[in-house]
Amino acid sequence: MKKHITLLFLCLLIISCQKDSPVTNNQYLQNVSFAKEINTALPSYNNLQYPSNPVLIRDAGAGIQGIIVMKVGENDYRAWEASCPNEYPTDCTKLSISGLSAKCLCDNSEYNLFTGDGGKQYGLKAYRVEINGAIIRVYN
Repeated sequence: MKKHITLLFLCLLIISCQKDSPVTNNQYLQNVSFAKEINTALPSYNNLQYPSNPVLIRDAGAGIQGIIVMKVGENDYRAWEASCPNEYPTDCTKLSISGLSAKCLCDNSEYNLFTGDGGKQYGLKAYRVEINGAIIRVYN
């Protein structure tokens, strides 16, 4: 019995020590390391101060083909890769914002910007988000 409790404790410890998700393995999108700081006090990112106003950022070094960031609640932001998650990146696979969805230009598939779900094999690739006052840091 003591061995089972020790084993259970070790499993819980390993699971709880994992890096603050989300990272998804996707055969089409590679895991690139990056960090992008976004100052919501600047006019171009002002919409991020309010819920349900997604912003598409295509700066070099921000994700694979850019990132989509949206405030979903008080101190709660979501950040997604701006590439269609079910195809290899090309010019056609760049996502656009369509209301509260991200739309793939190639096949017109749509993905929910709250959950990342699109009803396909892969949902949107999520990135980590840190908030420090007016600065949002999106990274992988």
